[in-house]
Amino acid sequence: MKIFVTDHDGIEHELKAIDGWQIMEIIRDEGLSIKAECGGSCACATCHVYVDESWVARVPEKSEEEADMLDLAFDVQDNSRLSCQIDMTTNLDGLKVTLAPD
Repeated sequence: MKIFVTDHDGIEHELKAIDGWQIMEIIRDEGLSIKAECGGSCACATCHVYVDESWVARVPEKSEEEADMLDLAFDVQDNSRLSCQIDMTTNLDGLKVTLAPD
């Protein structure tokens, strides 16, 4: 499985994805520039990403807790998500996200 992540410079990276891992963990462990200050507990918005429009309908809906945290983020869009709140599954093989600005 894999995901595609566009970094802050507009460069797309193909990352190996592990079933059950948070998208944030996959991005962080590959060394891309994602802060993820709370470590995946939905207590900050520093793992903010934009889900590619073609994938929005396939990603599980955001919880109320995630929506509340996104209210604190900058440059929020309709396709904004916290990458710590999306778990990798075979249904998300090929997922495309873009890192939101810091």
